Amino acid sequence: MGGVKSSDNNPPMNVSEYYPAAGRVILHVDMNAFYCSVHEAEEPELYRGKATAVAGSSELRKGVIVTCSYTARSRGISTGMVVQQAMKKCPDLIVIRPDFHLYRQYSRAFMQIAYSYTPLLEATSIDECYLDITGSKQFGTPIEIAEQIQQRIKEELGLPCSIGIAPNKLLAKMASDLKKPNGISILRMRDVPRILWHRPCNEMFGIGKKTAEKLKKLGIDTIGQLAKSDEKMLTDLFGVNGTWLKNSANGIHHSPVVAEREANKSIGHTTTLPADVSEMADIHRVFLNISDQVARRLRKHEMLSQGIQITIRTPDMKTITRSRMMDIPTEDAAVIYREACKLFAKHWGNGKPVRMLGITLQTLIPREESAVQMDLFEYEQKPKKESLIRIMDQLRDKFGENAVVTAGMLGDDPSVLLRNHKVRGTSLQKDNLQSFD
Repeated sequence: MGGVKSSDNNPPMNVSEYYPAAGRVILHVDMNAFYCSVHEAEEPELYRGKATAVAGSSELRKGVIVTCSYTARSRGISTGMVVQQAMKKCPDLIVIRPDFHLYRQYSRAFMQIAYSYTPLLEATSIDECYLDITGSKQFGTPIEIAEQIQQRIKEELGLPCSIGIAPNKLLAKMASDLKKPNGISILRMRDVPRILWHRPCNEMFGIGKKTAEKLKKLGIDTIGQLAKSDEKMLTDLFGVNGTWLKNSANGIHHSPVVAEREANKSIGHTTTLPADVSEMADIHRVFLNISDQVARRLRKHEMLSQGIQITIRTPDMKTITRSRMMDIPTEDAAVIYREACKLFAKHWGNGKPVRMLGITLQTLIPREESAVQMDLFEYEQKPKKESLIRIMDQLRDKFGENAVVTAGMLGDDPSVLLRNHKVRGTSLQKDNLQSFD
């Protein structure tokens, strides 16, 4: 694949000269308008060059745009815009239902390409990752590696991406944002004053709206002003984050690329409901569907869980989490459902409305390493139940998630869609990180 280049008039270059004697070379690969680009790659005759948007619910007036194509962006459409508002701005906007199963397939594919250049890959979401290519000299210079990755993703998958090259993750991330779509940018430490310091603070990765507003009240409007600010003043206001703010503005960042090769630390899912729900029967149905699917994923990873956490979001967008350790590690959806309902009843109760519910399984242990303590009755019954669960899993693997359901799972709320891997949401988006080897 590419690598050392030479011409008749110039001797072959020494690739090592393009790598630091000490320090790192980091790439940040950022897929451009990923969801829309995937649909365009799948059906170019329908979507190429068109104003498209993927929305959480294209039928509901309150559906929100998750992402949109660059053509749509040029027409004033932006992420977070309500579908109805977007359609007024751009009447020919094509609104596409999300297909998360398809996105995960493409995500695995582009990361597999990136992974072929270095095992030091850290995926931060379904559409972006960091690569430490310090030890990848055999593939060429950093810019050549970036060009190869970008070209292969375009040729093999039909997707555009931007790539940042830098000595650390922060600057690589900032660099990938400099040229979109299809850009490759290098951002060195010595480039920081010229390229970043004139920009407003909220353009620095990691600085949110509230922090930017606080800085503005201090008279700190730009990244350059932040870089030159008094560190003690910043730590007095922001604690240890004050040092981070000053370092970041100067391009200093020490966090390494963490290759995600270890097993999942938690497995979870949340479901946002289309309207406030307060009836316990509805709450139980949502928990039943979520329990069913997180247990399925737990078993696919050959794990047991001993900790459970529920997430509740109120109509005024306040988020509450409650958790407990279970006496015995489990992979059983019925146990997970029972524990979730207990936590809800204890900490929230009946009659109070909720807008979102979730279950996260924690303290995961490999199934083969678990030493489960059982009483005599469980000892006799457990093998039978495990056998039944395995048979049900096999049926669903073969015929689909709806092949085996209970009456309590049926309904018209979004939790029912969890069994449809095409439309369920992005809390599943990092399940694919276990399949590079």
